[in-house]
Amino acid sequence: MSASLKPALTKGSFWEILRAGRRPFLDRWQVAALFIAALVLAPLGVIFLSFFSPKDDIWRHLVATVLSDLIVNTLRLAAGVALGTTLLGVSLAWLTAAYDFPGRRQFCWALAAPLAFPPYVVAFVSIGLLDFTGPVQTFLRGWLGPERFWFPNIRSTGGVIWVMTFTLYPYVYLLARNAFLTQGRRALEVAQSLGQSRARGFFKVALPMARPWIIGGATLALMETLADFGTVSIFNYDTFTTAIYKVWFGLFSLTAAAQLASLLVLIVFIILLVEQQSRFRPRYSQAGRDAPSGDRLPLRGVRGWIAFAYASLVLLVAFVIPLGQLSVWAVQAFDRDFDRRFFSFLIHSVSLGGMAALLTCGAALILVYANRRKNDFFTRAIVRVATLGYALPGSVLAVGVFIPLAWIDNQMIDWAKSLLGWDIDPLFNGAMIAMLLAYLIRFLAVSHGAMDSAMNRITANMDETARSLGLYGAPLLRKVYLPMLRGGLLTAAILVFVDVIKEMPITLMTRPFGWDTLSVRIFEMTSEGEWERAALPAVALVLAGLIPIMLLTKYSEKRD
Repeated sequence: MSASLKPALTKGSFWEILRAGRRPFLDRWQVAALFIAALVLAPLGVIFLSFFSPKDDIWRHLVATVLSDLIVNTLRLAAGVALGTTLLGVSLAWLTAAYDFPGRRQFCWALAAPLAFPPYVVAFVSIGLLDFTGPVQTFLRGWLGPERFWFPNIRSTGGVIWVMTFTLYPYVYLLARNAFLTQGRRALEVAQSLGQSRARGFFKVALPMARPWIIGGATLALMETLADFGTVSIFNYDTFTTAIYKVWFGLFSLTAAAQLASLLVLIVFIILLVEQQSRFRPRYSQAGRDAPSGDRLPLRGVRGWIAFAYASLVLLVAFVIPLGQLSVWAVQAFDRDFDRRFFSFLIHSVSLGGMAALLTCGAALILVYANRRKNDFFTRAIVRVATLGYALPGSVLAVGVFIPLAWIDNQMIDWAKSLLGWDIDPLFNGAMIAMLLAYLIRFLAVSHGAMDSAMNRITANMDETARSLGLYGAPLLRKVYLPMLRGGLLTAAILVFVDVIKEMPITLMTRPFGWDTLSVRIFEMTSEGEWERAALPAVALVLAGLIPIMLLTKYSEKRD
C-alpha cells in the first residue's frame, strides 16, 4: 500500500477516501438520486399492490358493466390520435423544412403555437361552436334548410380524436422538423440520383431517416392522450382516466381506482416497450447541422399557394378560431367573472406552478450532477427510473400518491392517540404536499431533459480544470456548473411551470379544500355547460403557455 493512502485510511474520512481514489459504492449525490427514484417507484408499487386487496363487489360491477368499453374506447382514441398527429405533424414538418413557399418563415414557429392550448380548452370551444345548438350548425340549417343539411356529431369518438389531434400534433411537428432540417434537399437529391421521384424519395429516404424523431413525437402525443382527463370528460367519452375519477369520488373506493390505474399503467408500459423496440435494431445518423436556406426546394405559383393554404388551414383550425372564440366569450363574461375569485384562481395557479418548478428543477439538478460525477450503469439506471413519471397519467399519480400519504396520516393519528392521548388532524391529507409530490414525479422528466442537454454541452476539460483548483462536490456545482446551466435551468423551469398550470387531474383530485386553480375553474364551468364562463380562465392559461412556446420556437428558428 502506498504511503499516500495510509493517512486517508487511518483517519477514515469520507472526503479523504474520496480524494485518495477509493470511492464508496454510493456517494451522497447517488443516494439523493436513489431517493428521488424511490419516490417515483412508490406510487407504482402502491397501485400494483392493490391487486392483493381487491374490492370484489366493485370490481365485479366494473368488469360486468364498463371495463370492456373502457379498454376499447381508450385504445381507439390512442390509435386515432397517434395516426392523426403523425400525418399532420410529419406533413407540416417536411413542408416547412424542405420547401420554400410564401409565409414559410412565419409558419415555422406559428404551427407550434397550438401546443399552448390545453386539449380540454379546445374541447369545450369545439363543442360550443360545432354542437347542434352552436352557431355553425344553426347558421348552416338556416342557409341550407334542415331537410338538406347534415353535419357530423362533434360529441363522438371522431370529435375527441379531432380535438386532440389538432392540439397535440406539434409534438410530432417539432421533433420531425428538427430531423428534416438536417436533411434539406440532400435526401431528395440522393433519391433522385437513384432514379426516384420526389415523392418516392420522401418515403424511401427522408422518412426512414427521421423515423426515431417521428416515433418519439408520436409517443409523447400518445402519452398525453392516455393521461388526458379534461377533454374526455367534456365529451362524456369514457376512458380509464374518467373511470378512475368516478370510482374514487363516486364509489369512494381508492382500491378499485388503483386497480383501474394499474391497467392503464400496463397499457402505457406496453406502448413504451414497443416504442423502444422500434428503435433498437436500426441505426440512424444525421449530419449534425441544419440545412442552409438555399437547400430548400422552391414552390412556385400554384404549388406554393397550395402549401400556404394547407398550413394556414391547420393554423386556423388549431389556433386562430379557438383563440378568437375564447376571446369573444371572455369579453362577454368579463364583467361577471373578473373579480377577486378570478385573481385567487390566477394566484393559486401561478404559485403552484412556481413551487413545482423549483422542486422539479432542484431534483433534476441532483440527477444530472450525480450522473455527471459517476456515469456508470447503476447511476444511469437510477436516472432512467426517476424520469419514468412522465409516462404516468395524472389520475394514476393522484391515486398512487394519495394512498400512501393517507396511510401515513392514519398511522400518525393512531400513534398520537395511543401514546400521547392527543387528537391530531391529518398532516398530509388535504395538504399541498400530495399535489407537489405528484407534480414532481409527473414532470421531472421535462426538467431533466432540458438540464441534461445543457450539462452535455459542458466539456470534460472543464471538470479537470475545476478539480485542479480544488473544487469538488457542492462547491464545484455551485461555482462552475450552475452559471453554465443557467439557460437549461430557465428552460426547465418555464416548461414545468406551463405544464403544471395546465395540469387538470392531479390538481382536481389532490388539491386542498378551497384551493381552486384556473384549470379547476375551467372543469367546473364546462361540467355545467357554461362555455362562456370557462373562457376567461382559459385565455389566461393559453397566454401563459404561448409565451414560452414562442420563445422556444424562435430559439430553434435562429439555427435555421
